[in-house]
Amino acid sequence: MVFLDRPVVVLTDHTGNDAEGYALTLPSQQLLTLARTLTHGPVIAVALNNAPDMTALAAYGAQKVLIPDLGTYSPRVSAIVADAVLACMSHISPAAVLMVANYRGKEVCARLAARTGNAAAVDISTVTVTDEGNFCASRTALAGSWVTNMSITESTPLFAVRPMSVDEEPISVPTAPQIEHVSVQYSPEATAVCVHSSQHQPATGRASLTQARTVVVAGRGIEGDFTLVDSLADILGGAVGATRVVTDEGWAPRSLQIGQTGVSISPNLYVGLGVSGAIHHTVGMQSSENIVAICDDPDAPIFEIADFGVVGDLNEVIPQAIDTIKKVRNAQ
Repeated sequence: MVFLDRPVVVLTDHTGNDAEGYALTLPSQQLLTLARTLTHGPVIAVALNNAPDMTALAAYGAQKVLIPDLGTYSPRVSAIVADAVLACMSHISPAAVLMVANYRGKEVCARLAARTGNAAAVDISTVTVTDEGNFCASRTALAGSWVTNMSITESTPLFAVRPMSVDEEPISVPTAPQIEHVSVQYSPEATAVCVHSSQHQPATGRASLTQARTVVVAGRGIEGDFTLVDSLADILGGAVGATRVVTDEGWAPRSLQIGQTGVSISPNLYVGLGVSGAIHHTVGMQSSENIVAICDDPDAPIFEIADFGVVGDLNEVIPQAIDTIKKVRNAQ
């Protein structure tokens, strides 16, 4: 394995607020883990709040935490964040910059590439350093049927990495990162955007769809009844997702939609209930590590990519599966 000596910057995300405190997100823990595999130099975290989760940042190897001065500007605005990260980059001249491939991260990546002329790649699943000291990044394409490898031989590459592409791994001895505040010169296009209001999405008690290790997905076959979907997700400790037809029918909110016009997920376990496996859905979940499909149509395309498939009635299969899971857990 080849390592660089220059610092790698990680744009971190936190959940929480000023009153209750902030917690480092799981995808950010994964990015810090990835950064440590790229360089022997320092891993530098950029935090967009004045009270970052220093315990978690230390546990995952951050050696310095840069806090750009956002003033009264909102970190929800991608142009503001891009200017803030650019100021941090100018401050330390990193070998690469990593960020989460969520909606904001992809926009920030594109804006930074346009501003700096550096190479950018989004929805990346792996990043490595070649023997020549260049970066090599991989991502899936054409509904997961191809893997595209990209070699970046110059500039400071900007990578937006898909959540759950890397297993988070804390270090044995936490670091003692120092906080450093960075002043920012904001561009006219950034300051021209004003956030008038925002609403926090109410907690469901389940893991976030894009960060969950297990996702149970509702397809047309549930016929609008989420009882079995919710029950299986709860016992597995997973998140609930949906196909486009389910959201089109109004059975679930758009925020749960997985696929080409929804979110992309890469959980350890994907369980599709009544999901046929149309291409516009599978493009958003095909990189899941293990795919389980339960559908009453033996010719459903989902079975072509499933690691384990059951042809049967959901109302018979899922209650039996839940019963078996409970028995196994009780026996343990």
